[in-house]
Amino acid sequence: MATVEESFPRGGTRKTHKLEKSFQESVEQDNLFDISTEEESTKRKKSQKGPVKTKKLKIEKKENSKSIKEKFEILSVESLCEGMRILGCVKEVNELELVISLPNGLQGFVQVTEISDDYTKMLNEQVAQEDPLKDLLRLPELFSPGMLVRCVVSSLRITERGKKSVKLSLNPKNVNRVLSAEALKPGMLLTGTVSSLEDHGYLVDIGVGGTRAFLPLQKAQDYIQQKNKGAKLKVGQYLNCVIEEVKSNGGVVSLSIGHSEVSTAIATEEQNWTLNNLLPGLVVKAQVQKVTQFGLRLNFLTFFTGLVDFMHLEPKKVGTYFSNQAVRACILCVHPRTRVVRLSLRPIFLQPGRPLTRLSCQHLGAVLDDVPVQGFFNKAGATFRLKDGALAYARLSHLSDSKKVFSPEAFKPGNTHKCRIIDYSQMDELALLSLRTSIIEAQYLGYHDIKTGSVVKGKVLTIKPFGILVKVGEQMRGLVPAMHLADILMKNPEKKYHIGDEVKCRVLLCDPEAKKLVMTLKKTLVTSKLPAVTCYGDAKPGLQTHGVIIRVKDYGCIVKFYNDVQGLVPKHELSAQYIPDPERVFYIGQVVKVTVLNCEPSKERMLLSFKLLSNPEPENEKESVGHGQKTGRQVVDVKVLEKTKDGLQVAVLPHNIPAFLPTPHLSDHVANGPLLYRWLQAGDTLHRVLCLSQSEKHVLLCRKPSLVSSVEGGQDPNSFSEIHTGMLLIGFVKSIKDYGVFVQFPSGLSGLAPKAIMSDKFVTNPSDHFVEGQTVVAKVTNVDEEKQRMLLSLRLSDCTLGEPASTSLLLLSQCLEELQGVRSLMSNQDSVLIQTLAEMTPGMVLDLVVQEVLEDGSVVFSGGPVPDLVLRASKYHRAGQEVESGQKKKVVILNVDMLKLEVHVSLCQELVNRKSKKLKKGSKHQAIVQHLEESFAVASLVETGHLVAFSLTSHLNDTFRFDSEKLQVGQGVCLTLKTTEPGVTGLLLAVEGPAAKRTMRETRKDSETVDEDEEGDPSLTGGTKKKHTFVIGDIVTGTVKSVKPTHVVVTLEDGIVGCIHASHILDDVPVGTSPTTKLKVGKTITARVIGGRDVKTFKFLPISHPRFVRTILELSVRPSELEEDGHTALNTYSASLMEKIKQYHAGQIVTCFLKRYNVVKKWLEVEIAPDIRGRIPLLLTSLSFKVLKHPDKKFQIGQALRATVVGPDSSKAFLCLSLIGPHKLEKGDVAMGRVVKVTPNKGLTVSFPFGRMGRVSIFHVSDSYSETPLKDFIPQKVVRCYVLSTGDHVLTLSLRLSRTNPETKSKVEDPEIDSIQDVKEGQLLRGYVRTCLSPSSLGPSVVGLAQYSHVSQCNLPNKDLYHEYLPEGKLLTAKVLSLNHQKNLVELSFLPRDTGKPDVFSTPLELPLLKQKEGKIETEKQDQKGEKKEKNNQKRKETKNQKGIQLGAGGDTWAFSHLTSQERANKRQKTGLAEEDDSGVEVYYREGEEEIEETKGRLTKPADVPRLQLSSGFIWNVGLDSLTPALPPQGESSDSEEDEKPHQATKKKSKKERELEKQKAEKELSRIEQALMDPGRQPESADDFDRLVLSSPNSSILWLQYMAFHLQATEIEKARAVAERALKTISFREEQEKLNVWVALLNLENMYGSQESLTKVFERAVQYNEPLKVFLHLADIYTKSEKFQEAGELYNRMLKRFRQEKAVWIKYGAFLLRRSQAGASHRVLQRALECLPTKEHVDVIAKFAQLEFQLGDAERAKAIFENTLSTYPKRTDVWSVYIDMTIKHGSQKEVRDIFERVIHLSLAPKRMKFFFKRYLDYEKQHGTEKDVQAVKAKALEYVEAKSSVLDD
Repeated sequence: MATVEESFPRGGTRKTHKLEKSFQESVEQDNLFDISTEEESTKRKKSQKGPVKTKKLKIEKKENSKSIKEKFEILSVESLCEGMRILGCVKEVNELELVISLPNGLQGFVQVTEISDDYTKMLNEQVAQEDPLKDLLRLPELFSPGMLVRCVVSSLRITERGKKSVKLSLNPKNVNRVLSAEALKPGMLLTGTVSSLEDHGYLVDIGVGGTRAFLPLQKAQDYIQQKNKGAKLKVGQYLNCVIEEVKSNGGVVSLSIGHSEVSTAIATEEQNWTLNNLLPGLVVKAQVQKVTQFGLRLNFLTFFTGLVDFMHLEPKKVGTYFSNQAVRACILCVHPRTRVVRLSLRPIFLQPGRPLTRLSCQHLGAVLDDVPVQGFFNKAGATFRLKDGALAYARLSHLSDSKKVFSPEAFKPGNTHKCRIIDYSQMDELALLSLRTSIIEAQYLGYHDIKTGSVVKGKVLTIKPFGILVKVGEQMRGLVPAMHLADILMKNPEKKYHIGDEVKCRVLLCDPEAKKLVMTLKKTLVTSKLPAVTCYGDAKPGLQTHGVIIRVKDYGCIVKFYNDVQGLVPKHELSAQYIPDPERVFYIGQVVKVTVLNCEPSKERMLLSFKLLSNPEPENEKESVGHGQKTGRQVVDVKVLEKTKDGLQVAVLPHNIPAFLPTPHLSDHVANGPLLYRWLQAGDTLHRVLCLSQSEKHVLLCRKPSLVSSVEGGQDPNSFSEIHTGMLLIGFVKSIKDYGVFVQFPSGLSGLAPKAIMSDKFVTNPSDHFVEGQTVVAKVTNVDEEKQRMLLSLRLSDCTLGEPASTSLLLLSQCLEELQGVRSLMSNQDSVLIQTLAEMTPGMVLDLVVQEVLEDGSVVFSGGPVPDLVLRASKYHRAGQEVESGQKKKVVILNVDMLKLEVHVSLCQELVNRKSKKLKKGSKHQAIVQHLEESFAVASLVETGHLVAFSLTSHLNDTFRFDSEKLQVGQGVCLTLKTTEPGVTGLLLAVEGPAAKRTMRETRKDSETVDEDEEGDPSLTGGTKKKHTFVIGDIVTGTVKSVKPTHVVVTLEDGIVGCIHASHILDDVPVGTSPTTKLKVGKTITARVIGGRDVKTFKFLPISHPRFVRTILELSVRPSELEEDGHTALNTYSASLMEKIKQYHAGQIVTCFLKRYNVVKKWLEVEIAPDIRGRIPLLLTSLSFKVLKHPDKKFQIGQALRATVVGPDSSKAFLCLSLIGPHKLEKGDVAMGRVVKVTPNKGLTVSFPFGRMGRVSIFHVSDSYSETPLKDFIPQKVVRCYVLSTGDHVLTLSLRLSRTNPETKSKVEDPEIDSIQDVKEGQLLRGYVRTCLSPSSLGPSVVGLAQYSHVSQCNLPNKDLYHEYLPEGKLLTAKVLSLNHQKNLVELSFLPRDTGKPDVFSTPLELPLLKQKEGKIETEKQDQKGEKKEKNNQKRKETKNQKGIQLGAGGDTWAFSHLTSQERANKRQKTGLAEEDDSGVEVYYREGEEEIEETKGRLTKPADVPRLQLSSGFIWNVGLDSLTPALPPQGESSDSEEDEKPHQATKKKSKKERELEKQKAEKELSRIEQALMDPGRQPESADDFDRLVLSSPNSSILWLQYMAFHLQATEIEKARAVAERALKTISFREEQEKLNVWVALLNLENMYGSQESLTKVFERAVQYNEPLKVFLHLADIYTKSEKFQEAGELYNRMLKRFRQEKAVWIKYGAFLLRRSQAGASHRVLQRALECLPTKEHVDVIAKFAQLEFQLGDAERAKAIFENTLSTYPKRTDVWSVYIDMTIKHGSQKEVRDIFERVIHLSLAPKRMKFFFKRYLDYEKQHGTEKDVQAVKAKALEYVEAKSSVLDD
């Protein structure tokens, strides 16, 4: 040791030579371990564990065990000091620190900044840039538990709680600080961390100043492959390295990390280790110097001595060590002051680089009794021997509860103690114990022991702004966030909680790995008795629990539970009342009670509801029931007293109150109610029964689970006020009426589900769909709180509760669970038979004996476990096997009928011999239906034969099936398995796939159902093998075997089969009856043979035919046939059926029998006789729409019908019949037809059976015309038609009700007009606008004509606009002014004063008031003509000056020429209107003092012309008909209103009314004044605009808004006036502002004026502005309003006037190209080049080329550019445009070609730089990195070439 060498003196004062001499002696005396007291006090503080061999004050000749023990004292925290180097093992790796296990049960911590300097630098970089660095590994990636590391103690500090904390460092600079560059030698084993990655290896930080350590790649390769999974080493990675070679006196060292080199590295004397630089982890060869009971003393590296304590001896060799024994040892630690070296002989440490393998002990946390002490160490602790012989260690601080009560005497070897294993020391491989009472009794030892949701006690440690820290156990603390300090949010928690307070918390979240514990102090949560939701799997629908609101949004609240589980309460589930703003009602941190509605654990989604409603605790409920205080809705237990006819009499426990439980209320499943009723006995107890209603004498109960859970979940509203539309409620059917179903809810509220919304399917009879007492889900569609009524929908589409598959599975499992309950009830019975039935489950295989085979083919078995047991297999389940009585058979049980006490079995081999195959949950399988119950089916998997149950319903409301939807036994289905093991029910559970995947069963001939013809009847084909000797005419006797709708099967003697057709039963068949029902099965009858039918062909054979003896006999039981000689044989000799059918003639009445309704072909198939069939097309079955919609309701199969023969069906041997008389379609007939075509504004085309077609004009669609007469007609719609005429193969039809159903006497609003005679002068008629034709094509028809002056009060100068705004087909009311009988013409008027209707155009702003006198006359006229007001349908369109309206049902309209000026003048006098000029711009009408101005209606073209849009929202191309008039229209009121007007006017107002009006007027005035003062107010009137334009007279936008304001009110003239004002007002300097107004005026005239007015404005505009600008603007206006001709003419004018302006040529070229006139555009270019100066040519050509690119031919454009550039190669502007155009319209290759050309031009460097930059930008955007580099290379090449030229 240190003192052995003179050069290393240590200690306090220098001792004398004498003492040194004594020291030498002491070595011989083996008494070196005595520790001087001086040493102890000065150097080693309280306890030095390593013996100090340097100095002694006193030598004892005799060595006593005490001093030896002191010398071998094991390490304690006190014996550590800063700078001490020690070997440790990584125990835990956290994100920011490592926990290191040290020798002798100690532990320390390494912070993330103590790994290496380079790693710390990277961490700082990451923090600075806030982004994770790619190459920076986290601590868990750098270190793993079990790794051995060399550490240095960096600090020892005492924590707040008085514990000593050891901080360590792994930084090589600290660990290897004791080494210098000169001291490095090859073979030395050092530790280092990766500093950086270089090209050929890694730089490693070994912490030695002045040394660069390099690790070559090849030396690291093995390590990377084996230890690093092939990944490169990263900065901070910890390595054990061996120095390979040392260069430059230690300046550079080469390292190796190979496993073989590292694990065999040994420290040798050649490496010149000294006590000063000796490192932990080095393996040395040593010699045992002395053996003691506490350990060994070793000699190593010649000069040094060290200690091995008993913990670090090799376990297998303990007790076998002897002096001078050679051993290998590993240095554990070196004390820097005392130089005490501690070593370990454990084999695991002797191979450097190997991690420790055993990291924990299995009994962690176990409390052990009577553990004996092995040894006691004064300053460290005690060791104990466990029962398995292993050593354990307890530190001094853990030997007693406090230092005061500690007694070393109690720890003599052999004494026993109670202790607890609290930890495991990896370095010593032994368990650590504690004897402290608090730890032994502690509820939790570590975070692993704490379960989320549990209630824990703790002490408040600190109070912080973010919450409170609570100490839960010795080493555990948890956080209570600020939000969780109380039920409400606390502002000053320190007032309630103080440090040291004991608190009771509930664990919200515990993460043992991260040592994270979050708790709550909210009293509601801590004391809650409701189940805690700690994972999504716990959240079952209906569960109630407490949670905390963590977010409130407008769509609802998010509620959090334990373990970060959270769910959403949607807005509609927040309360029974609607909450518009949840944020005002709820707050974050609020504790709420919620009900789980739905949970999807896989998606971590949960839906919750706050709707719990008032539900007292169950105990109180029972009490209240007991005392009859409440009106029901408690959940109780009941005891069955007795059974009555309708249910069970029960007693409500515990007070035995009598109550009644109806049978339907025993279960949610309709079929299970009677079952439970059958097997419940007096004395049985039922749990969870709901009180529905309660009166003094009567308590009504319900045991439906869905109702019980809805009440418990608070989802049942108490009153109508809580119900809102859209709610889904669960109730039961209270009663069923013809008009709907009444549904009652648990609260007693009820509602009606009308027939229309009862089902998605058509409901004929509500009782087919629902039964009383059935559980249903209803959606509230309408609530009337006043009348306390609500309407409900029971449609599946409205009432979906979730995925059909999951609902289906839930219903199935509930149903089977109930059946299992019934089984348990049965097993309690005394009867052995019933007990046996209860034990039988589907899938069981039995050995049975055939008892008998029944007539229907089914088999009855005996030989079951009980003699009376009935087991039967249906014919299908006989599986085609030949069976006889007495045979033994293996069968499989399909189902047990617990009501009839029968067992259904099957002989199918696939089911009996099931294959054992592993099935997967969720897998899809094909299966065959084997048995059908009411609510579920049993099927067998095709692959394995396993029996599977699947629900036939997917919803509580889903109970009705049409016959076509019903499953059949033997049908194939596709199933998805939901369970893979048959439970107690014996069945796997599954859900059915889509019904489309069902397949029909393979036909087993012996079990086939009745085919559509009786030929397929099994009863007919069954006995066909036997011969008979009967002939036609024989009388036979037989027994009725089966009765079908159209025939009866009879068994004769010897098993011969005969058949009686429905037509051969009665002589006189009453219509509507079914004759076959007269014969009952088993009845004996006498019949006559009238024919025989072949078994194979089913044709009737003549008696002479050789196969007649094997025919099915056709019989007759008609009384007339049975009389002597009264019979007639069937005609069996006819060549074909066609000949038989010819015997029937059209119009003949026959009796036929309905066989079936063919849905596809839409006809009834009937039989007249056994061999004659007929068809009745659906349209010939009735004139009632109701019958045609649902023929299957009106006609029953087998029913006798009286039909008329229409004719033979040519295609097949069928008679065509009709039930509505002979179908001749003559004039006056009413018939049903189908619409085949709808022609707009014309009418309908209708088809009839047998190919007849007809047409319906729009005049005959209805008795009352409408704007859209054909709206309700679609192809295939059935209509009732009246035949008006039958000419030209096409019928003329009418659908008017007055024609098709004259009995109704419906009011005819628009009478039929077939000729001019039907029209009277002065009559008011309605009709449809029709096109006008030129006078050359006149037709002799009734024509209505209206002159323009009679069309509207608004005179339109542009006559084309009539065409747009009175389109073909528009419905108008007109007055007949005069009749012209010779020309068949009627003159009409549409003016309001004539018709009493509003103006045909949108009513102008101010209408002239009609004189009262005129109004009265009008009313009288209308009253007279009230019934004839309808005018024939007409279509009307304009010619140049008149409007034609068609009044008749056919013919053409024509028009007169212009009226003469004299006629016009007369018109003006008549109407009292004064026209200013011919254009009729303004019309004045005076009445008294008042002058009302009326503008003409002017209408735009529909072309979509964008115009200047203004802030007022006006758009230039709005049509007048869509603008809102400023005053209400005068003529819109009805006749009756007009009658009342005079009375209203004369009525005097009372004083009070006048006063009120005055107040109202004053309020309105003050409101207007306020509004006018508002600066941000939008102008609303002309006055407002006047004020605005006064303040800003030069703002064209204000003037334009003012114009737009007038245009919106359709006041075009006023808009013109505003424009003129603007032009006068705006300053002459503001040229652009003035030009804006001129353009607006041009726009206005173009749209609303005439060509003349536009020309005038244009000429003025040209005078006042730059002419070119005005020309260009007008050209744009023309183009945009699609006046291309005018635009073309204007461009030609411009080309003459401005031929030197290139802009004009370019604009014209563009105009032509847009019009697709490319040739003309090319000619314009040629003309332009002739006219323009040469300097402009290039620009113009380039512009035209650009236009070609954009609007014309790209190839031509390229040609133009190429041509130009060949002439002007240095025009860089053209090159630039060419590049732009090619980028937009060409390919990448073309663009690159142009760039390549341009960069090889010889241009100025500045220009070249521009093109290179563009090329580079293009490649960066569109090319690859390679392309970019290529451009850069070319640029460099160009620069170098230039510079070389300059150099030359």
